[in-house]
Amino acid sequence: MDFSGKTVLVTGASRGIGAAIAKAFAAENASVVVNYLQNAQAADATVAACNALGGDALALQADVTDQAGARRLVADALDAFGKVDILVHNAFAPFVFSPEKRKLFWELDWSDFQAQIDGSVKAAHGMIQAVLPGMLERADGTIITIATNLIAHPVVPYHDYTTAKSALVGFGRNLAMELGPLGIRVNTVCPGLVYPTDASRAVKEDLKQSLIAQTPLRRIATPEDVAGPVLFLASPWAGFMTGQTLYVDGGAMMR
Repeated sequence: MDFSGKTVLVTGASRGIGAAIAKAFAAENASVVVNYLQNAQAADATVAACNALGGDALALQADVTDQAGARRLVADALDAFGKVDILVHNAFAPFVFSPEKRKLFWELDWSDFQAQIDGSVKAAHGMIQAVLPGMLERADGTIITIATNLIAHPVVPYHDYTTAKSALVGFGRNLAMELGPLGIRVNTVCPGLVYPTDASRAVKEDLKQSLIAQTPLRRIATPEDVAGPVLFLASPWAGFMTGQTLYVDGGAMMR
């Protein structure tokens, strides 16, 4: 798999899944934009790792839930690399996966749902609108969003988070239908629990062991496990795939 000559923009790429995706693309010779919100030090470390792997990377700060921030991010990426071929929308609003600390439905305000919808769907809306002009001009582009297997199997009912990710899947399918004739593919990757990440560190060992027992491959995903399927969907090998939801959870969901 070779992404030479391709520019990839990964939102939320300073740590965790986003950083693993950025480094995987860099290892395949892509130019990589590492978007981050606050942690410049972590973003710089991801950039250094990308460059060491043979890519050409830089970090760009932006709040992608803000449409002006999304436009500025893409403009800066274009100034640096001339184009954006692949957008991986990985950023999401802060969330801690802890069954003990989660709010029950009757404890949730609409603002809790809105925060997650803004982090998933509003951010995707702004980012995709920002990258579309260049993709439409070339009649070529790939968009990949990151959701969760909880949309199909809410083993822990994180109502606000999972509702937002379910909306992101529907959002992507509508885009795939509209943009397919214009040369742009849109797909979604749905991981199961990924450990370790900042969001998943609060998950207790008993829940992890329960999930492992329910997973045919008998382990929990690492960030690197998610990166491979993302690269596949971005590659010519997946050139006839759009509108798809790809579960990356060791077989916990078989669709």
